[in-house]
Amino acid sequence: MRILLRWCWGPLPGGGGSGGGGGAGRRPSPQWRALVGLSGSSGGEDGRGARVREKPPWRVLFFGTDQFARETLRALQAARENKGEELIENLEVVTVPSPSPKRLPVKQYAIQSQLPVYEWPDVGSGEYDVGVVASFGRLLSEALILKFPYGILNVHPSCLPRWRGPAPIIHTVLHGDTVAGVTIMQIRPKRFDVGPILKQETVPVPPKSTTKDLEAVLSRLGATMLISVLKNLPESLNKGRQQPAEGVTHAPKISAATSCIKWEEQTSEQIFRLHRAIGNIIPLQTLWMNSTIKLLDLVEVNSSVLTDPKLTGQAVIPGSVIYHRQSQILLVCCKDGWIGVRSVMLKKILTATDFYNGYLHPWYQKNSQAQPNPCRFQTLRLPLKKKQEKKIVAMQ
Repeated sequence: MRILLRWCWGPLPGGGGSGGGGGAGRRPSPQWRALVGLSGSSGGEDGRGARVREKPPWRVLFFGTDQFARETLRALQAARENKGEELIENLEVVTVPSPSPKRLPVKQYAIQSQLPVYEWPDVGSGEYDVGVVASFGRLLSEALILKFPYGILNVHPSCLPRWRGPAPIIHTVLHGDTVAGVTIMQIRPKRFDVGPILKQETVPVPPKSTTKDLEAVLSRLGATMLISVLKNLPESLNKGRQQPAEGVTHAPKISAATSCIKWEEQTSEQIFRLHRAIGNIIPLQTLWMNSTIKLLDLVEVNSSVLTDPKLTGQAVIPGSVIYHRQSQILLVCCKDGWIGVRSVMLKKILTATDFYNGYLHPWYQKNSQAQPNPCRFQTLRLPLKKKQEKKIVAMQ
C-alpha cells in the first residue's frame, strides 16, 4: 500500500503524530514534519526509532566554519557542560573540508573541546533533535532538514529580510547602516534566509565600526539569543512569524574586484566604508604606473591639512597623489575630497614616507617637465578570469 506524504509548513494539528518505537505519547508541534498515515513502520518517516523529545536536554548537530560561528558553538558547548541546566545532552559538529584546520575556527574549537567533527557532506549518523547553522555557506537539502524533528535553526547576523545572503555584516558596514542585528530563524530548503523568524534583536552600529568589530558584537548577541530559543524550543517554533515581503536586500559574496577603488566615482566616505568593511579580508587596491598597489592603512584627513597650498593652489583630478610631509601621509584625491594613506604594499610594505622617497620623489625629479597625470593612482581593472573573480567569503 502506498502512503501519501503531505509536507507541513506550519504547526501540526493536535501536536502531530505519534513518536517511533511504539508510539507512546504525543509529539510536540514543530513546524517541520511529514504527516504520515499508518505505515506499519516503527521508525517514522525519517527512519529514526527514538521518540521525539518534548523538552530539553536536546541533541544538537551544529554546522559552521568561521569566527562568528565559533562563538555560537562555544555557547552550545558551555550549555552542554552546565549539567545543572540540562539544556544540551549531546553536541556534534559539521564543518567544510579545508587543507588547514587553522583556517576553520569552528573545527579548531571542536577538536580542542573533544567534540565529534564531520566534514561536509558527511553529517554523521547519530540521532538529533535539532540542527543549528551559523555561517556555514552550504544549502541544506530538504531531506537533511527533515531528519531533525525540530528542523534546523540559523543564527543570521542581520535583521532579516535585510541582508539575506552570505556576507550580511560586510554589507551592513559597506552601506553605512546605523542599526544591525541578529535573527534566529528556521531554515527552509532551496533558498537562503527565507524561513520564519523565531527571535530578532537589534543593536546600534557604532560610528566607524569595522566588519571585525561588528562581528564580535553580533556573534555574542547571536549566541545568547540561540540559547534563549533552545530553552523554549517548541514554543519558539509555534510562535515563529513569516518574514515581511518588504525591505528585502541581498548581501552577496565579496570578490577581489570589490576592493578596486574607483577614484572618479567613489566619495571619501564610500572609500572609508569599503576599507572598514573588507580591509581585514582583502586590502583596497589601485593602479600606479602600471603596477598594482595595495592601500593598507587609511586615515581621515585633518581639516588643517586640507588648507595646505599644495592642495588648494592647483587643479587636481581624482587619483592625484601628494605626500604631506608634516603628517607623513599620502593624500589621494577622490570624487569629493581627499583620503589619507599611511602605508602601502608595492613589492613590500612601505610607509607613506618610504613610498615617497623611493618612488614618488624620484619620478618627479626625472620627469620634472611632465604632467603629473601618469603618476596618479588609477582604477585597477581586474581581468575576468575565474581564478581572479573567485568569491571571497568572510565569516558569514
